[in-house]
Amino acid sequence: MSSDELLSIQPNELRFPFELKKQISCAIQLTNQTDNYVAFKVKTTNPKKYCVRPNTGIVLPRSTCDVVVTMQAQRESPPDMQCKDKFLLQSVVATPGATQKDITPEMFNKEAGNHVEECKLRVLYVSPPQPPSPVAEGSDEGSSPRPSLSDNGNAGVVDGVAREHVAKDKNSELQTKAIVSRLTEEKNSVIQQNSKLQQELELLRKQSNKAYGGFPFLYVVIVGLLGILIGYLLRRT
Repeated sequence: MSSDELLSIQPNELRFPFELKKQISCAIQLTNQTDNYVAFKVKTTNPKKYCVRPNTGIVLPRSTCDVVVTMQAQRESPPDMQCKDKFLLQSVVATPGATQKDITPEMFNKEAGNHVEECKLRVLYVSPPQPPSPVAEGSDEGSSPRPSLSDNGNAGVVDGVAREHVAKDKNSELQTKAIVSRLTEEKNSVIQQNSKLQQELELLRKQSNKAYGGFPFLYVVIVGLLGILIGYLLRRT
């Protein structure tokens, strides 16, 4: 900034990362390196497209002030990403102790003999930052080498998995043996019960023959039911 400038403006252009249907903002910083109170005013060639906050204000001596310019969401992209919009920042020396409410349009009127400094700011559209491209699946670029199975850590994992499978096989074998043993016991019990029933039936048959001299109908029924029961139990085993 030269010694006769009231305000230093950074940056000297407005750069918007252009995206459709999205509001975009950028900021400029005004620096007053003088001992005067400096009033400023921001104008644009397209006021419906932009919102400037604040569009007027006071920069205190040896102080800074930030101005935020917001572009409204756009529905169409400009040809070749070129923008013809421009901004004009005017600055004048204000009375000591002045505040924003003391700013009037007449302060920036050159024809009234006021010393008004002006700085034109152009608008640039830039492409928005692109997200980093994901690394292709299976690509070894940028990745640390995979440890071999001979490493102690991986060998321990493999041994643990092997022991787990062996334990599962042993448990399955023990369960199978237990089931076979239980079914064998049930089969033996049925055979014993069948033998006992046959002995009792034989005794009844003999007693019936002595009492009635013939083969009783009840004996036939009992034998038939017994045969059905024995067949059912044997099929279970």
